[in-house]
Amino acid sequence: MIAKTFSSAVQGIDATSISVETHISSGTHYFIVGLPDNAVKESILRIESAILSIGHFMPRQKIVVNLGPADIRKEGSAFDLAISIAILTASQQIHSSELAHYVILGELSLDGKIKPIRGALPIAVQAKKDGFKGIILPRENAEEAAIIEDLIIYAASDLKQVIEHLVNAKRLPRVQISIQELFQKKINNYDVDFSEVKGQENIKRALEIAAAGGHNVILIGPPGAGKTMLAKRLPSILPPLSINESLETTKIHSVSGLLASTSSLLTARPFRSPHHTISDVALVGGGKNPKPGEISLAHHGVLFLDELPEFKRSALEVMRQPLESRTITISRTQFTVDYPASFMLVAAMNPCPCGYYNHPNRPCICGTPIVQKYLRKISGPLLDRIDIHIEVTPVDFDELVETRKAERSEDIRKRVIDARKIQEDRFQHMKHIHSNAEMRTKHIRELCVIEESGKQLLTLAMERLNLSARAYDRILKVARTIADLAQSDQIKNEHLAEAIQFRSLDRVNWSG
Repeated sequence: MIAKTFSSAVQGIDATSISVETHISSGTHYFIVGLPDNAVKESILRIESAILSIGHFMPRQKIVVNLGPADIRKEGSAFDLAISIAILTASQQIHSSELAHYVILGELSLDGKIKPIRGALPIAVQAKKDGFKGIILPRENAEEAAIIEDLIIYAASDLKQVIEHLVNAKRLPRVQISIQELFQKKINNYDVDFSEVKGQENIKRALEIAAAGGHNVILIGPPGAGKTMLAKRLPSILPPLSINESLETTKIHSVSGLLASTSSLLTARPFRSPHHTISDVALVGGGKNPKPGEISLAHHGVLFLDELPEFKRSALEVMRQPLESRTITISRTQFTVDYPASFMLVAAMNPCPCGYYNHPNRPCICGTPIVQKYLRKISGPLLDRIDIHIEVTPVDFDELVETRKAERSEDIRKRVIDARKIQEDRFQHMKHIHSNAEMRTKHIRELCVIEESGKQLLTLAMERLNLSARAYDRILKVARTIADLAQSDQIKNEHLAEAIQFRSLDRVNWSG
């Protein structure tokens, strides 16, 4: 007899519905076909033990399980539950008219318990798109999938419960969540706030400008100056995630297996801070069975690279293309997957190996050649993609003991949102541009027009500060953002003057 159930396979951050066809005939062997990996091939042993443990029997006949479409690679243990139900149906141990209406997923343990899977959210999205009535999946993944409207989500803890549900003996608990209520309840839920930072008003201002325009930032300063503390608070002043952005970010974390069972939707912008020993693959994504890297996990959020010169040169260079295209493509012989990677890069570094070059009080023990060699660890092309350079100095003792409360992240975020609204209107007819940081040279020439006096100011700054040519466009983009924060249509001289100071590393004589 032939039985058919449905499951799903995740590729990239999207899913494909998979049919599980099972045929039982005379013979003695078990076969799983349809491009399965080792985890899928081994499932027959888990399934046999699970079926026996709940009082049913495993047919001692030839069993052929076909996972279609056969040209899509099937990975992982999420097919266990669908295959077991198909085997029980094909062997006439259970009868159900509902198998065609549901996608069934879950890994089976040897005693029949159902373990959680990865990628429940993209699977739910695809199930709805393909017209399925609902999904039967592990209890731990139910809330994650339930944020998709008009899809019935049943939560199961073991194989026996699923069988009783399908034969209408006892229905599984249905999980329902209102995505609108959940989103509004948890939006902007951050544990840190800019009001906790003493002093550093000029650095806060620079990060506000970066948030308003989506600019990449590098913080340069001695150890203990507060670079990491400030960077961790940047997501708290970024505009709130939209529901679509939240769903897209949640999908990436879901397929990576990083979504907690108590969290069904990411409503705060992600902040990823990998260690400098990270490999190229872990940073950008890939591997034998490709998974999203840190740049994709930071999608719609912040990627913070502390101690930037200590990262491997190859890892940093491989980020150059995603910083421009906002996506990363992983190619393999049999398939290609695309992962989104639209993030703000925030880097931090010491100015020299000892950390005290340009320190106001402590002397630097590094010579000029050593400082220059240290800075050359960061390539020019990568530095070209960072609009704002900020010199961070230690906070004075008087500011540390100051009891006056600093400005809250919520207040800063209001100004950032207003500036982003101006950019949204400005770029509404441009398909791939949403913020000032994404402008190309032709857009800068059109949208960053300055007066004659501004041109003279910029020329004078380029000459006196020995700024390199690459600094010109960056200064104009940052000045445009400063003007947006000031609600000004015109880029004025004061906007240019403020933008000029954010190009420290472009000064030819900065490192002596």
